[in-house]
Amino acid sequence: MQVAGKVVVVTGGANGIGRALCEAFHRAGAAKVVVADLDLANAEAVAASVGGAAFKCDVGQEQDIRHLIEETEQKFGPIALFCSNAGIGGGFDPMSVNAGGSSDEPWARSWAIHVMAHVYAARHLIPRMKARGGGYFLNTISAAGLLSQVGSPAYSTTKHAAVGFAENLAISHKADGIKVSILCPQGVDTNMLRSIPKGPQSGDGDLTPEQVALDVLAGLGQETFVILPHPQVLGYMRKKTENYDRWIAGMAKIQAKMREAYGKS
Repeated sequence: MQVAGKVVVVTGGANGIGRALCEAFHRAGAAKVVVADLDLANAEAVAASVGGAAFKCDVGQEQDIRHLIEETEQKFGPIALFCSNAGIGGGFDPMSVNAGGSSDEPWARSWAIHVMAHVYAARHLIPRMKARGGGYFLNTISAAGLLSQVGSPAYSTTKHAAVGFAENLAISHKADGIKVSILCPQGVDTNMLRSIPKGPQSGDGDLTPEQVALDVLAGLGQETFVILPHPQVLGYMRKKTENYDRWIAGMAKIQAKMREAYGKS
């Protein structure tokens, strides 16, 4: 897919990877970049810099996603690419004594943003895309969805679920001309990464959001399902599936080291 001349929506577009995506799509010639975020002030600033439009949107609320889609298509035309990019980094606690946690709140919020946001986008865009013969979804997930995330069961679990939904989205609608890519980086130098304890997600180096956006453009151009800005992740996936028991033992060692380091800080 080439974004030149197309209408593109980016959720979580006010900062980090989302902002870099908006800027990259603008440079690539998108007809209109729609920046959606809870942070309306920064969304408007990004939109102004790329000649786009801004919407306040809580992606965990279906009515917000529906409104975003309806208003965008009414004002600017068919959405060719919907980037379901918004995410949160809450629930990280390397010292947690129970993977189930003590409250439903971090699980519910992570589920709403990391899973249901993708579901809502598909629910309200697929009928429109099918009617016009196709479209494209880019879902920002994480290498945690392919591997795991030490220190955050809620993050890891919901990111795994997001991968599962994206797979089904691609399978179910391939015949409708609808394409899907998932973006699965490790460490990216964003406010979200800086807000959590340093861990194995940064072991292969933290990329800039701008580099990740370039990788996205390349991945969309090839229409590849899995976009891996950190190519090492492919090797980790292979090791995981080759010997799951060995992989779990290795991850447990990483967690033990994290807990030791975090306990001394």
